[in-house]
Amino acid sequence: MIENVNALYAAFKAKDARFDGRFFVGISSTGIYCRPVCRAKQPKAENCTFYRTAAEAEQAGYRPCLLCRPELAPGASVTDATADLICRAARMLEENCGNGLSLEEIAGRLGCSSRHLRRVFTAEYNVSPVQYLQTCRLLLAKNLLTDTDLPILEVAMAAGFQSLRRFNDLFRKRYRLSPTALRKHAAEGKKRNDNMILALGYRPPYRWEEMLAFLAERAIAGIETVKNGEYARTVHLAGADGKRVRGWVKIGHKPEKNALSVAISESLLPVLPQVLARVRHLFDLHCSPDAVYDILQGMNDIRPGLCRPGIRVPGCFDAFETAVRAVLGQQITVKAAGTLAARIVERYGTPVQAGFKGLTHIFPLPEDLLALGGDIAKHFGALGVTSARANTIYMLAHAFAQGKIDFGLCADPKKEMRKLMMIRGIGGWTAQYIAMRTMGWPDAFLETDSGVKKALPGRTAKELRVMAQAWRPWRSYATMNLWNTLQEERDVL
Repeated sequence: MIENVNALYAAFKAKDARFDGRFFVGISSTGIYCRPVCRAKQPKAENCTFYRTAAEAEQAGYRPCLLCRPELAPGASVTDATADLICRAARMLEENCGNGLSLEEIAGRLGCSSRHLRRVFTAEYNVSPVQYLQTCRLLLAKNLLTDTDLPILEVAMAAGFQSLRRFNDLFRKRYRLSPTALRKHAAEGKKRNDNMILALGYRPPYRWEEMLAFLAERAIAGIETVKNGEYARTVHLAGADGKRVRGWVKIGHKPEKNALSVAISESLLPVLPQVLARVRHLFDLHCSPDAVYDILQGMNDIRPGLCRPGIRVPGCFDAFETAVRAVLGQQITVKAAGTLAARIVERYGTPVQAGFKGLTHIFPLPEDLLALGGDIAKHFGALGVTSARANTIYMLAHAFAQGKIDFGLCADPKKEMRKLMMIRGIGGWTAQYIAMRTMGWPDAFLETDSGVKKALPGRTAKELRVMAQAWRPWRSYATMNLWNTLQEERDVL
């Protein structure tokens, strides 16, 4: 429970979207809990209790509002938590709620004991990791019941419940209605859709066009497309049983709802939590744009318009794909790197039938490239990739396959970057770029980057590095703002 009642009630009354996902409001007169942006009739202050997480509100006995739908709220950014460990643990629980990953395994990935994780997590959120995990599963199930026509058994399995009975019992206990009753209520007056389309919320503003432009310029032919204001790509992920599943996702923008629409092939249902977590990471939905702009607005003193509120840092959907793309992009144009990546996909990727024009392949797995052995330079050379880049990619594939480098959101970026730079052919620029995109590191700054230098001309790399100290801990966002100014200049020309 949060104590700063007056300020939080003021934010709740104002329906301030900046606070969406940062707290939830339990309303004693109705027994429900809401997002700060809920448009229902404003309750009296004395009937409101404020909670850090949805899980804490549910443990206090409140059920989720059917109007504002707490399951759509954006998550916390890494710096929102008093400790990165806790925030990253929460993200891991969300991503793995459907695959049965144990608390001991999650703690191991975070580099601590399960006892320590349980203690600090409970101290921060006032719920145990297990209770938080239960809420993640229930809210995902609620989302599926509301927005899809999936059979209730499939909803339960996708949300991580091992039995339909366990799902029904916990759902009734927490929400005081059955899954069937919730679906009936949600279906009233709503046109059903044959596709599986879910919504993921964000804190506005969100500069969608800039995000799409970045992804479109770097899209790998056969893997990704950007058309009609939407991003689509092929997907391959391993389920809880280790079996790989394939499919596609298509993401669009719903600015009137401060959300992205996520259409997903039903083949990806066994890995749905992973898919949604990767979409959140790719589109930086955990970002708190007001916190970023508070630090970076001083960039506009250098030149008006250098920093725009709502800029996001593109993450990645497939870490290996992004890392290979980064190596290919060393010292050549973005377009040339995309051409090389497309050739690799066409030759060594796995063909798929996605049902979308332009989506034809799955990006090669690390094991696929390792199978080329010492002849990788010869094979890649025929595609136009230099032997040095080919050998770097081979060593990168080896690092992925052996798990020697952690490319996930739970990684310590500085530690993992040092490992990356031990690979011949990977220097500071490439390591920081990979950390920014794959590990969600918000504080990367590429002072040697040609685009950064063009955006801030007349300064040495050392001078740029000193200047960027004022932009910590959001230097990745500063980098994106600088790159975007170059795109805007090209658009004007």
